[in-house]
Amino acid sequence: MVIPDIQDWAGLDADARADALARPALDQSGLADQVASILAGVREGGDQALLDYTERFDGVRPAALRVPAETLANAADAVSPSLLVAIDRAMARITAFHDAGRPRALAMDTEDGLRCEARYAPIEPVGLYVPGGSAPLISTVMMLGIPARLAGCSQVVLCTPPGPDGEIDAAILATAHRCGIDTVIRAGGSQAIAAMAFGTASVPACAKLFGPGNAWVTEAKRQAAATPGGAAQDMPAGPSEVLVIADDGADPVAVAWDLLSQAEHGPDSQALLFSDSRDLLVAVRKVLPELASQLPRADVLARSLAHARFLLVADLDQAITLSNRYAPEHLIINTRDANERVDGVTAAGSVFLGPWTPESLGDYCSGTNHVLPTYGHARAFSGLSVRDFMRRMTVQRATPQGLGTAGPDAVTLAAAEGLDAHRMAVAYRLASLP
Repeated sequence: MVIPDIQDWAGLDADARADALARPALDQSGLADQVASILAGVREGGDQALLDYTERFDGVRPAALRVPAETLANAADAVSPSLLVAIDRAMARITAFHDAGRPRALAMDTEDGLRCEARYAPIEPVGLYVPGGSAPLISTVMMLGIPARLAGCSQVVLCTPPGPDGEIDAAILATAHRCGIDTVIRAGGSQAIAAMAFGTASVPACAKLFGPGNAWVTEAKRQAAATPGGAAQDMPAGPSEVLVIADDGADPVAVAWDLLSQAEHGPDSQALLFSDSRDLLVAVRKVLPELASQLPRADVLARSLAHARFLLVADLDQAITLSNRYAPEHLIINTRDANERVDGVTAAGSVFLGPWTPESLGDYCSGTNHVLPTYGHARAFSGLSVRDFMRRMTVQRATPQGLGTAGPDAVTLAAAEGLDAHRMAVAYRLASLP
């Protein structure tokens, strides 16, 4: 396992500094064309094409695409009681946090006789994508399903790849049922995105799609959003990443586990450690291979850790500055003064403070959302919230008094822009005022 060397930021030239903060290049040769072909295939072939692609890519052909309501309702019977307790506790925290952040309607008078409002309504229908893989991503069902429910979305479609037996893990189904989701489809990949974006006999066409996924899923969401009549996407995404800022008081083993927890997502994932302590960097770098070799995904880690970065900085202020430049999906500040350091953070998907806050808490059960902007998009995008599942609509109403007060300003501005019909729509009414 090759672990990159420690780099001293002060000794790097401009090119080396850019390379130190560079993300792994994504190999997407031919991806766009292949995804476009799949989207076209599902639009033309519907359910039959969706089943064909599922058999081709997942090696199984489900007996039916939609999971029966009875199977959903009874799924909890096949889940261990301890897991159900953990799911319910996590759901309670996630619900509490997301409900507190739910957008509220606004109504105010901006002038006497001029009323302005902002109203929120759920997006309908919405499509949720839960990736497959070696383990059921129960947490992603919660992270998508709970804000959708709180937003008031009554039509929710969830797609996830079936297992080798053609079925979906019982824990996924039980969690979906707890989130109030009754349309669960046994399909994954680009084909599932195509089905939710454009609709088939079994899959309702959705207005907006949510959820993480691999490069195929991400490209399918991008293409669907760019297609007239297609579904909007939640946020741009790339491989998972974590950046840890730690001082000489941090536990090297705990820091190493935090780095590994994101590096194990995939070979393109990236883990970075910035510190003003060379001793800490040396200790973490030394223990990483030993810990990684113990894990079932050691082969993935061997590739992703090749993209790791260990950066010696002059001080922790510089670490925060460089973190803002990188804009990580996950930022862990494991320093003595973490509570104060966070005030300097301007670009990160989600931040974890202090030695007792592993990123895994946010992934599962702290209450925040783990669907986050990656690949530098945290500079402009936010993590998923209830607001993402809602449309904001403004309403305004003027009385004669309100028009008389604000109308002349509209006339002046419209004339300055050379839009005469705009000007006359107001001027005509002003002339008619009693």
